[in-house]
Amino acid sequence: MASTFTSSSNSDAQQTKEDIKPWIRRLARFGFMAKGTVYMLIGLLTFMAVIGVGGGKTTGTSGMFRTVAQVAFGEILLWGVAIGLLGYIIWRLIEAVLDPANKGSDAKGIITRIGYVVAAVIYGGIAYNAVKIAVNAGSSGGSTEKTMSAQLLSQPFGQWLVGTIGIITIGYAVYEFYQGSTGRFMKSFNHGDMDKHRRKVAETSGRFGLSARGVVLGLIGFFFIRTAVTSNPDQAKGMDGALSEISQQPFGQVLLGIAGLGLMLYGIYQIVRGRYTRMNFGAK
Repeated sequence: MASTFTSSSNSDAQQTKEDIKPWIRRLARFGFMAKGTVYMLIGLLTFMAVIGVGGGKTTGTSGMFRTVAQVAFGEILLWGVAIGLLGYIIWRLIEAVLDPANKGSDAKGIITRIGYVVAAVIYGGIAYNAVKIAVNAGSSGGSTEKTMSAQLLSQPFGQWLVGTIGIITIGYAVYEFYQGSTGRFMKSFNHGDMDKHRRKVAETSGRFGLSARGVVLGLIGFFFIRTAVTSNPDQAKGMDGALSEISQQPFGQVLLGIAGLGLMLYGIYQIVRGRYTRMNFGAK
């Protein structure tokens, strides 16, 4: 009887997962595409700033959203991005709680699943900014990174919290750079659904895009650590600060142009990922 009960329970759990798979897939795929759109626009604005076309500028998500809000139908696009990111957030939370890819409950699996929760929180903030700007309520104020840093520094052990965020960000930056440089990210795609051309687009955009974003995230993590050391929230910088820092290096405009192209390719990679990434329960 115990065996029958266990079998029945497993069957019920599997059935529940099967029941929710279709809407999970639709939300998540839309979410990855929305995330890709965000990075494509940031990269495009950055590259336009380098070549001096159309008022482009180095910016983070908030600055990009404000730029989009000023164009025709920009607010509609922002609402679309926000809704899409909501799908991405839901998928990350499902990955953390239901563990569809069987990451497990060992130390590595727990860290990975906590990372999914952190990603959900970060993109929740980005989605909130998109909505806020879409309704014309976010045209002023400091960056999200500076606001968060100031709030954390005011808490007990605030410097340690900010420093920990910096270390985690750098760790993830190294991971993304490693994924991009080695091409290991291709394991997450449904190769059977992709022809040779689409696989090439995914691999090329992923290699360059993940490597470029890894560099930018590494700089952001460094700024958080510097904030922790100095206890000065103004030392915290987001993507716009990281891109500005790149532009101030020798051959900075060339490097900035490369970073802009890299972020655009990262956006393309996320859009392709939205279409072809594996989302089956139990799939590694």
